[in-house]
Amino acid sequence: MSDIYPKIYAMFSTQTYIQRRNTLCSLLDEGLVLLMGNNESPMNYADNTYPFRQDSSFLYYIGLDLPGLIALVDIDEGQTMLFGKDATIDDIVWMGPQSSLAGKALKSGITKSLDISKLYEILSKAKSQGRTIHFLPLYRADNKIWLSRALGIQIEQLAERASLGLIKAVVQQREIKSEEEISEIEKAVDTSIDMHVAAIKTARPGMCEAEVAAEVHRIALAQGGNISFPIIATINGQTLHNHYHGNLLKEGDLFLLDAGAETVRHYSGDLSSTFPVSKTFSPIQKIVYEASLKAHYAAVNSLGPGKSYRDVHRSACLSIIDSMQALGLMKGDAAEAFDQGAHALFLPCGTGHQMGLDVHDMEDLGELWVGYDGEPKSTQFGLKSLRFAKKLKPGHVFTIEPGIYFIPELIDLWKAEKKHPDVLCWNEIEKFRNFGGIRNEEDYLITANSFRLLGNKRKPMSITEVEALR
Repeated sequence: MSDIYPKIYAMFSTQTYIQRRNTLCSLLDEGLVLLMGNNESPMNYADNTYPFRQDSSFLYYIGLDLPGLIALVDIDEGQTMLFGKDATIDDIVWMGPQSSLAGKALKSGITKSLDISKLYEILSKAKSQGRTIHFLPLYRADNKIWLSRALGIQIEQLAERASLGLIKAVVQQREIKSEEEISEIEKAVDTSIDMHVAAIKTARPGMCEAEVAAEVHRIALAQGGNISFPIIATINGQTLHNHYHGNLLKEGDLFLLDAGAETVRHYSGDLSSTFPVSKTFSPIQKIVYEASLKAHYAAVNSLGPGKSYRDVHRSACLSIIDSMQALGLMKGDAAEAFDQGAHALFLPCGTGHQMGLDVHDMEDLGELWVGYDGEPKSTQFGLKSLRFAKKLKPGHVFTIEPGIYFIPELIDLWKAEKKHPDVLCWNEIEKFRNFGGIRNEEDYLITANSFRLLGNKRKPMSITEVEALR
């Protein structure tokens, strides 16, 4: 008989969650920590829901991948309580046998479980006693409504009332991946590599982008998890997040795939590949592809504990400037061009982001603390989109994904505004306006003394490797 509680058992050991909560308590002085789980979310009517996805911080500290749960960690008492509802006979008829709320709690090392209606009373008492109630920023409307009612805070004020101390404590814990987390991420990366190899082998002139995306998604589902974000599978790689899959593939097109797998424990992989729809790259495609690889490895070679990811990004940008100068598209001093932001015509985004339980790890907690340790971000076009800039520590997991993009609308705007006339060579740039975009992406880990590429398999990267699969 198949396991009737698969989501409960897709957990690490009970001790893992107990230890994570103990560490969290040690990082905060006092009060209560309210960890909101997610609920089912209707697509078009109540019983037809989107695929359920648990909140990542709830998964990290509680591990239960089930809807309708809230946890309350009492820092002062050193106790965690789980709130939810036991299944009714109607639930069992439609969904099969269900573990009791108490049984679910024990899987996470929680010995006290109560009906969710009791939580209002407990929070009201804590408020009357003047106790601090820590909660994280919320991104789902139903949770905002519930918390607004429970704490008597207007919905519009919830964001500013979220606990900065809790945010910083969660970031401090979650950004350093344990060995069991790294193992899980590598499973996701390996499946992601299978997805990319399949796409490179599958795509043919006359096919629709959706056919390639479907094969990529199939592989993610077949390994028991799902995709870690909506698939980007496009012949218009100059659009950074292009989720439209309705174009036909033609000879001479470049195809950009950005896709990753998510394991049953919800750890993510995130990879990008660019390959020709024809059997081989054209001569000019080879030149730009090699330039993108050069920038990629310039970033990789800048990695190491104690190094700043902002400097990793700078290395990729300087490499792109060097390549654009070789093509006659830029001129002048490379460092000055970077400082001015002129390179952002070709790379209007960051070189990478942290990755873990979220494909953009902890993005709901705020980029200022997740990626910058509270330091101010740049407001410069391109650099302002760098999600991760702080010093690298052992246990950091992140992507490396600089690209080279020719975006006609951006070219037209900057040309009309006469931006960077001493750096950008507009007559030569115009020749590339319909080229598209190229991106390759890999996932890396900072180790005690160095760094390493994640995954037990290897994604094809070189022109020779890619063309061999075409």
